[in-house]
Amino acid sequence: MAAAKKTDVPAEAEEQNTSVEAQEVVAEQPVEQTEAKEVEAKEVKVAKAGKRSAKAIEEAEEKAAKEERKAHAAEEATEDKPKQKASATRPRLERQGKNFRKVAELVEKDKTYGLGEALELAIKTNPAKFDATVELHINLGVDPRHADQNIRDNLVLPAGTGKNIKVAVFADEGGENADISGVEDVLKLLEKGSLDFDILVSTPANMPKLGKYARVLGPRGLMPNPKSGTVTTDVNKAVSEAKAGRVEYRVDSTGIVHLGVGKVSFGKAKLEDNVRAVFASVKNNKPNSVKGTYVKSIFVTTTMGPSITITASEL
Repeated sequence: MAAAKKTDVPAEAEEQNTSVEAQEVVAEQPVEQTEAKEVEAKEVKVAKAGKRSAKAIEEAEEKAAKEERKAHAAEEATEDKPKQKASATRPRLERQGKNFRKVAELVEKDKTYGLGEALELAIKTNPAKFDATVELHINLGVDPRHADQNIRDNLVLPAGTGKNIKVAVFADEGGENADISGVEDVLKLLEKGSLDFDILVSTPANMPKLGKYARVLGPRGLMPNPKSGTVTTDVNKAVSEAKAGRVEYRVDSTGIVHLGVGKVSFGKAKLEDNVRAVFASVKNNKPNSVKGTYVKSIFVTTTMGPSITITASEL
């Protein structure tokens, strides 16, 4: 009897295990059936055409896979690329040439010079091997958007500009001392697009004929203008003044006058005469509407040289 009882216990346990497994199988069947139904439902939702069509869905999946590959490739490229060390931007002076840095050491920072001293220093600090132009830059406290503050004038520099000026005269008479003269001769050049001259002088009567070429002449500053003295009845006088060193200046959009006042080879005396003539012209053109500071700052420099600050009271 004892042996029979020992064999009965495992049999009951086996029956219990079998019932449990059966229950698990029964429990799993509804889950599998539910998933199958969901798949069938998804397949049913696929349309014959449009965004939900099988073809459209397939193309969308391909596109998504392609974008994913691109992103992965970009990440790998970024990881493989050696990281550059962040370096601070070097000061402007250090980025200049060796010759410029050498002569720039002669100019004291935060110091304003008198006109004569500044011109001597500009000549001394010219690093170029050619006869460079001496440039004058005057920052004025004006607003060029107002007509009365849009300062513009022309004058003849006492010592000239140091340039060989080629003048063309658009008139039937006069212009004997010009390089090119005559209406027909100038029109032929304009038709060819050959602007082989620096200044164009015209009489008032012939100005309408130049209207056709305004888009060519205007952007290059060659269109005759009464304010610059290039539209006049006395063309011979205009040509003489142009060759003698007549210059025109006008404030830019920020209120600054930029003007070449001669060559380094002029020397201090001639350059000073030219600069003082410009100062007088700028001072005489001060608008009455300017109540604050008229001259903010003045700088002189050569074509490739360092900038030198001139005392504003010089003007």
